[in-house]
Amino acid sequence: MPKAFEEKYIDVLHNIETALAFTYRDRDEMTDWDARDAMNALIRTYKAEARGRAAPPLKLNPLAQTTYENVKMICEWRLGRAIILTEDGKPPPDMPSPKTLDEIIACLQRVLRSIELWQKEGGRRGYFNFVSQFLP
Repeated sequence: MPKAFEEKYIDVLHNIETALAFTYRDRDEMTDWDARDAMNALIRTYKAEARGRAAPPLKLNPLAQTTYENVKMICEWRLGRAIILTEDGKPPPDMPSPKTLDEIIACLQRVLRSIELWQKEGGRRGYFNFVSQFLP
């Protein structure tokens, strides 16, 4: 996708990538394959919802399942359907404007392409090694 997409959705992409990086940091055995499987499952889940269908059954390994849940929580927040509390247990002062399902799906697809690219370039944790240099 063109740079304009990344500029428009930089905050959403950053949120998704932060959730992924959190899971990578927490689980040393996690690979880009786990992240890829989780992202594919999220895309299928949200596409089914957009079509008014039930979510497909998930067949994820434990690492991919954890990743799916962590990223889904961020997506639900960005859709305006969940509240994420700050470290002091309060909602953030400024809630971002809710995104549509189509926007979330497009952002998930963009991150998925990045995972696939960096896995090819850098091996089993290539995506994490790349993205971690840009995240706190």
